[in-house]
Amino acid sequence: MNQFKPFHLAFPIRDIEETRAFYGDLLGCEIGRSTDKWIDFNFFGHQLSAHVKPDELAQVRANEVDGKNVPVRHFGAILPWDEWHTLADHLKANGIQFVIEPYIRFQGEVGEQATMFFLDPAGNALEFKSFQDPNQIFAK
Repeated sequence: MNQFKPFHLAFPIRDIEETRAFYGDLLGCEIGRSTDKWIDFNFFGHQLSAHVKPDELAQVRANEVDGKNVPVRHFGAILPWDEWHTLADHLKANGIQFVIEPYIRFQGEVGEQATMFFLDPAGNALEFKSFQDPNQIFAK
Protein backbone atom coordinates (compact mmCIF):
# COMPACT_ATOMS: atom_id res chain seq x y z
CA MET A 1 0.00 0.00 0.00
CA ASN A 2 1.05 3.58 -0.63
CA GLN A 3 1.37 6.64 1.55
CA PHE A 4 -1.10 6.86 4.46
CA LYS A 5 -3.92 9.30 3.76
CA PRO A 6 -6.31 9.77 6.68
CA PHE A 7 -10.01 9.90 5.94
CA HIS A 8 -12.71 12.05 7.55
CA LEU A 9 -16.13 10.65 8.42
CA ALA A 10 -19.07 12.55 9.93
CA PHE A 11 -21.94 10.53 11.38
CA PRO A 12 -25.02 11.04 13.59
CA ILE A 13 -25.25 10.29 17.30
CA ARG A 14 -27.80 10.68 20.09
CA ASP A 15 -25.68 12.07 22.88
CA ILE A 16 -22.22 13.66 23.26
CA GLU A 17 -21.36 12.13 26.64
CA GLU A 18 -22.26 8.52 25.77
CA THR A 19 -20.32 8.94 22.53
CA ARG A 20 -17.32 10.42 24.35
CA ALA A 21 -17.33 7.46 26.76
CA PHE A 22 -17.62 4.88 23.97
CA TYR A 23 -15.05 6.22 21.50
CA GLY A 24 -12.80 7.95 24.04
CA ASP A 25 -12.83 5.65 27.05
CA LEU A 26 -13.74 2.23 25.60
CA LEU A 27 -11.98 2.42 22.22
CA GLY A 28 -9.18 4.70 23.43
CA CYS A 29 -9.61 7.34 20.71
CA GLU A 30 -8.04 10.71 21.46
CA ILE A 31 -10.68 13.42 21.73
CA GLY A 32 -10.29 16.47 19.52
CA ARG A 33 -12.38 19.61 19.28
CA SER A 34 -15.98 19.52 20.47
CA THR A 35 -19.06 21.57 21.25
CA ASP A 36 -22.41 20.54 22.68
CA LYS A 37 -23.46 19.55 19.11
CA TRP A 38 -20.40 17.61 17.82
CA ILE A 39 -17.19 15.91 18.91
CA ASP A 40 -14.09 14.87 16.94
CA PHE A 41 -12.01 11.75 17.58
CA ASN A 42 -8.67 10.46 16.37
CA PHE A 43 -9.98 7.11 15.18
CA PHE A 44 -6.82 5.08 14.60
CA GLY A 45 -5.26 7.97 12.70
CA HIS A 46 -8.47 9.09 10.98
CA GLN A 47 -10.83 11.93 11.87
CA LEU A 48 -14.32 11.06 13.05
CA SER A 49 -16.85 13.84 13.63
CA ALA A 50 -19.85 12.71 15.63
CA HIS A 51 -22.80 15.11 15.31
CA VAL A 52 -25.82 15.12 17.62
CA LYS A 53 -28.63 14.45 15.17
CA PRO A 54 -30.90 11.68 16.50
CA ASP A 55 -33.40 12.09 13.65
CA GLU A 56 -30.64 10.98 11.22
CA LEU A 57 -30.13 7.62 12.96
CA ALA A 58 -31.47 4.68 11.01
CA GLN A 59 -31.79 0.99 11.79
CA VAL A 60 -28.90 -0.93 10.32
CA ARG A 61 -29.84 -3.36 7.55
CA ALA A 62 -27.74 -6.38 6.68
CA ASN A 63 -26.45 -8.41 3.74
CA GLU A 64 -25.21 -11.98 3.99
CA VAL A 65 -21.42 -12.34 3.79
CA ASP A 66 -19.68 -15.61 4.64
CA GLY A 67 -22.92 -16.91 6.17
CA LYS A 68 -23.29 -13.91 8.54
CA ASN A 69 -25.65 -10.92 8.45
CA VAL A 70 -23.21 -8.04 7.93
CA PRO A 71 -24.51 -4.52 8.61
CA VAL A 72 -24.48 -2.74 5.25
CA ARG A 73 -23.87 0.74 6.63
CA HIS A 74 -20.77 0.51 8.79
CA PHE A 75 -17.27 1.89 9.27
CA GLY A 76 -14.20 0.81 11.17
CA ALA A 77 -10.48 0.25 11.01
CA ILE A 78 -8.03 -2.37 9.81
CA LEU A 79 -5.66 -3.11 12.68
CA PRO A 80 -2.43 -5.08 12.98
CA TRP A 81 -3.13 -8.75 13.90
CA ASP A 82 -2.05 -8.55 17.55
CA GLU A 83 -3.81 -5.20 18.07
CA TRP A 84 -7.05 -6.64 16.67
CA HIS A 85 -6.93 -9.57 19.12
CA THR A 86 -6.15 -7.23 22.02
CA LEU A 87 -9.15 -5.05 21.09
CA ALA A 88 -11.43 -8.10 20.76
CA ASP A 89 -10.40 -9.28 24.23
CA HIS A 90 -10.87 -5.76 25.66
CA LEU A 91 -14.36 -5.46 24.17
CA LYS A 92 -15.37 -8.91 25.46
CA ALA A 93 -14.06 -8.02 28.94
CA ASN A 94 -16.15 -4.83 28.84
CA GLY A 95 -19.36 -6.65 27.93
CA ILE A 96 -19.77 -5.39 24.35
CA GLN A 97 -22.65 -7.11 22.58
CA PHE A 98 -21.36 -8.13 19.18
CA VAL A 99 -23.50 -8.08 16.06
CA ILE A 100 -20.94 -10.57 14.71
CA GLU A 101 -18.59 -12.14 17.27
CA PRO A 102 -14.85 -11.95 16.51
CA TYR A 103 -13.88 -14.71 14.05
CA ILE A 104 -11.77 -15.49 10.99
CA ARG A 105 -13.70 -14.81 7.75
CA PHE A 106 -12.86 -16.48 4.42
CA GLN A 107 -10.56 -18.89 6.24
CA GLY A 108 -8.08 -20.47 3.82
CA GLU A 109 -9.33 -18.28 0.95
CA VAL A 110 -8.24 -15.08 -0.76
CA GLY A 111 -8.96 -12.18 1.59
CA GLU A 112 -8.78 -14.22 4.81
CA GLN A 113 -9.31 -11.79 7.68
CA ALA A 114 -10.19 -11.47 11.33
CA THR A 115 -13.37 -9.45 11.75
CA MET A 116 -15.92 -8.35 14.35
CA PHE A 117 -18.96 -6.08 14.28
CA PHE A 118 -20.65 -4.18 17.10
CA LEU A 119 -22.78 -1.06 17.54
CA ASP A 120 -21.92 2.25 19.17
CA PRO A 121 -24.46 3.71 21.65
CA ALA A 122 -26.34 5.44 18.79
CA GLY A 123 -26.65 2.20 16.81
CA ASN A 124 -23.92 2.96 14.25
CA ALA A 125 -22.28 -0.30 13.15
CA LEU A 126 -18.51 -0.64 13.42
CA GLU A 127 -16.30 -3.32 11.89
CA PHE A 128 -12.75 -3.93 12.97
CA LYS A 129 -10.70 -6.29 10.86
CA SER A 130 -7.15 -7.54 10.48
CA PHE A 131 -5.13 -9.44 7.91
CA GLN A 132 -2.14 -11.60 8.77
CA ASP A 133 -0.98 -10.79 5.24
CA PRO A 134 -1.65 -7.10 4.45
CA ASN A 135 -1.40 -7.94 0.73
CA GLN A 136 -4.78 -9.66 1.13
CA ILE A 137 -6.61 -6.39 1.89
CA PHE A 138 -7.33 -5.74 -1.81
CA ALA A 139 -6.71 -9.25 -3.16
CA LYS A 140 -9.19 -10.58 -5.73
